[in-house]
Amino acid sequence: MHAPLGVFGGTFDPIHVGHIELAREVRDALQLAAVRIIPAGDPPHRAAPVATAFHRLAMTELAVAGVAGLEVDRREVDRPGRSFTVLTLESLRAEDPARPLALIVGADAFLGFPGWHRWREIFALSHVVVVARPGSPFPAHLPPALADEWAARRADDAQVLHETAAGAILVQPITPHDITASSIRAQLGRGADGIAAVRGLLPPAVLAYIDRNQLYRSRPDAT
Repeated sequence: MHAPLGVFGGTFDPIHVGHIELAREVRDALQLAAVRIIPAGDPPHRAAPVATAFHRLAMTELAVAGVAGLEVDRREVDRPGRSFTVLTLESLRAEDPARPLALIVGADAFLGFPGWHRWREIFALSHVVVVARPGSPFPAHLPPALADEWAARRADDAQVLHETAAGAILVQPITPHDITASSIRAQLGRGADGIAAVRGLLPPAVLAYIDRNQLYRSRPDAT
C-alpha cells in the first residue's frame, strides 16, 4: 500500500506561513507521502473569499514552489459549483482506489462536520486528521452524531493511516502559529504600511504577488 496522501483544503485568502508550517509538520509527523493543498473555488461553509479563486490559486502555487512534500491541487477551482470536500475526496479516491487519504482539518472545522455536505461519507473515503494545539482540550462537547463517529473511529496510533485506506480519526498536536488570514487582510488594507506589517507572515513571493496585484486594498475591514 502506498504511503498516505494528505489533503489540506481551505480558502487560503491569503495563504500564509502558518498554513505552510502546519502542512509540513503534519506531513513529517505522520510520514505522509505528500500533502495536497487545495484552495476552495466556492467554499460552502463561510462568506465568499475576498480574493478571487484565480488569485488564491496563484498565491498557493507561489507559496508551495520548492517546498518538498507539498503539492498544489487545483481541482476545486476548476470544478463548477460549491467546493464540497466529499466531492474532492471522491475525485481523489477514483484516481487511486487503494491509496490511503488523510483529510487534515482544524479542531473547529471538525466540530462543524455535521453541517458539511454528505459528511458521514467522508469517513468511507478518507481518514481524518484533526490538528490541535498542544494542551488544548480536545475533544470537548462533540455534537451527538459526531460523538458516535469519534467513539467508533478514534485511533491513537498513526500507523493506521498506513495500513488502511480510510475510516480512522486521529488527533495530531501541532506547533501553534498565531497568524490568521483575517488579520493579514486587515493589515494589508492599510496600504504600504500594511505590507511592511505582514512581512514575515507570508512567503516573500506571495507578499510580492499581493503588492503587485493590489490585493486586499479595497476591503480593509474584511474578516
